[in-house]
Formats: sequence, C-alpha cells, structure tokens
Amino acid sequence: MVLAGIQLHRGEGITLTWFWHWTSQSFSMSDCFSENYEQARDRFVQCAQSLNANLDSYQLSAKGPRGITLTTDFAWIGTDTPKKILLVQSGVHGVEGFAGAAIQCQLLKENPVIPSNTALVLVHVLNPFGMAWLRRVNESNVDLNRNCLPGDKAYLGMAAGYEELNQLINPASPPGHDAFVLKALVRILRSGVKPIKQAVAQGQYEYPSGLFYGGTELEEGPKRFQQWIAEHIPPRAKVWVLDLHTGLGSFGEYQLFLNLPIDGNIEEELRQVLGEALVKDKIKKGGYKITGGISNLYNQVLDSPGPTYLTIEFGTYSPLRVLHALREENRCHFYTEGEIQHPCKKKLKKIFCPDSETWRKRTVSQGVSLVNKMVKVLGASS
Repeated sequence: MVLAGIQLHRGEGITLTWFWHWTSQSFSMSDCFSENYEQARDRFVQCAQSLNANLDSYQLSAKGPRGITLTTDFAWIGTDTPKKILLVQSGVHGVEGFAGAAIQCQLLKENPVIPSNTALVLVHVLNPFGMAWLRRVNESNVDLNRNCLPGDKAYLGMAAGYEELNQLINPASPPGHDAFVLKALVRILRSGVKPIKQAVAQGQYEYPSGLFYGGTELEEGPKRFQQWIAEHIPPRAKVWVLDLHTGLGSFGEYQLFLNLPIDGNIEEELRQVLGEALVKDKIKKGGYKITGGISNLYNQVLDSPGPTYLTIEFGTYSPLRVLHALREENRCHFYTEGEIQHPCKKKLKKIFCPDSETWRKRTVSQGVSLVNKMVKVLGASS
C-alpha cells in the first residue's frame, strides 16, 4: 500500500444485501455529512492529515457567512511522480458539495489502496461560495459548469427556448406561491419534457440574474483551478476525472456520464468496472447537453487527447421539484436579504442532499466503491 505524502510545487426500499453492506461498515458513513462548509473543510483536512496525504489549497476572494475564508483544497495520495492520476472533484455546484465532500471524507477514512504508479487526488469543493451560502452558483450568480467555454468562444447567447421561459423560471419577485408547478406542467404538455429541460439547463449568457447563467468571462475559481492543474498534473500522465454531482436521476440511484469521446481501449477498461452504469448518450438517460463545462479546463492545459472525464449524478428528486427549488432560492438571493437561514436555502440543501439516512448511506457507499474500483483499474491499465 502506497500512502506516501509528497511535496507539491506551490505556485425509498432497500435490499437485505444493501442493509448488510451498510451495517457491516457501521453507520459512520452518514456521519461524514457536514452541516456547513466550514465543518466539511475541517473534516476533509483532518482526514487527509491522518493519512499523511499532501495537502494544498488556494484561497478565493469571496467570503462566506460571517466573513469566513473560502478555499478549494486538495489531498494528494500516492506517488509524487505518477504515470496515472484519478482526480475526484466535488462542489462544482456549491450546494451539491455536501454529498461529494461526504464521499471524499469516507474515502480518506477507509485508507484507500493506491497502486505504486498512481495518484489519487481529491479536489474538495470547487465552488466553496455556493456551498457556504447554500447556492448552486458562485458569488457572481455564475454556474461554474457553464462558465468554462472552449477557446475564444464568446460568452453570448442562450439555448433555444430559454428566452420564452425566462419570465416563468426567473420572476423578478421574492419567493412565494405563484402556481409555478401548474404553469410548468402546461408548458411541458405543450412542448415536451426534453426540449424544455434542454432549453433551461444548457446554459445561457444573457440574463445575469437568471438560472444557469454562464457569466461574461472565466471566473476566479475556474482560473485558479486551471492554474493548479497546469502546475501539478504531469502533462503526459494518464488522467481520469470523476466529477461528483447530485440532483439528476432516480432517488438513491446513480448514473455515470462520459463527457468526452475517448479511445475504445479506455472505454473497455471503464466498462470492466462500470458495466451498464456507463452512459454515453446523456440525453437518452434524462440528461441534457451543456455549454461551458468545467472539463474544458483540463483540455486546455493537458496534452492531447486530454483526460477521461466522467460525471456521476446521484439522483434525488424529480426534475420539476429540483427546478422549483432552484427558482425559489434564486428569487431569495436577488429579491430578499438572502440570509443563510432562509427557508428557500434550507430547502435547496435538502433537495440536493436529502435528509434520508438511506439515501446518504447508499450514496456514500456507492461513491466510495466506485472510486476504489477506478483506482484499481487505472493502476493496472496499460
């Protein structure tokens, strides 16, 4: 087992099988879920230090509640000269980071086995502002997974259909009962689920106070992260990325989406581990295409063909319920004082990180198991 620290260059039913699996590992998995960003960061650092993992971080300009400092943190486990690297990143969508951080915490507690030629890098909360303030977006209302446009593509435009839906999903008023669900169902009956989902979630660059806004330029957080990648990831290393998300899919189940075209041999390696869980056509599985995905950051600084990039989605509630919660929190942010204890913020957290013990234990168990399998296969791959 290689656990050497390195010096980085700065710059609802369940089966009896599932129940036995959880109880055999004790109920500590649910204990990995933190109440807030500060607690999650403290746990991450403590767990990493207990393994002598190399810790690194960068600080962002934005502040959290009570003026707390916000950082993105890294724990590097394994050799300092890896030929293969698995990066497991959480919190691209702030409030989704509670589940991702819990998976990372449990991974560290279980003392992962890392092959001698491989490094496991845990990237803790890429959008700490969103996690700290119970938002999906950052301090500029930017969705970081719509902010990273490739090359010189302009931050302009929107998905077809977004403008027509703007008043419905982005009302300029405080949160309140306004028959949103009924209105949305009428739209769905008229146009269909998939076109509306694509129109809303693809990403837009025209409504700064709207949902799924991609910004006007690359935000500070992604800039700092791209710089970190360039400084610490060997250009010729074989890189796999697992991006942890919640909210899309059936409650308590996960889906793995392959973000980029990859070599057939690598896809076969992945299928040995993931089987039918690996999804290439995201739209067929209830997903949607996006613009400005954070995977572009890797492609711009690492050697071709770039990383093998996977997004894992742990399902929670229906798409309409998720959208409603996002809509109300957004209204809270722009048309109230936006206090952290506002009911809309608390609801948004529960939507992306359900209180259900069953969901939490299963999510962590699935996430940890998947990462361990990926590390093993990556280390043994040619």
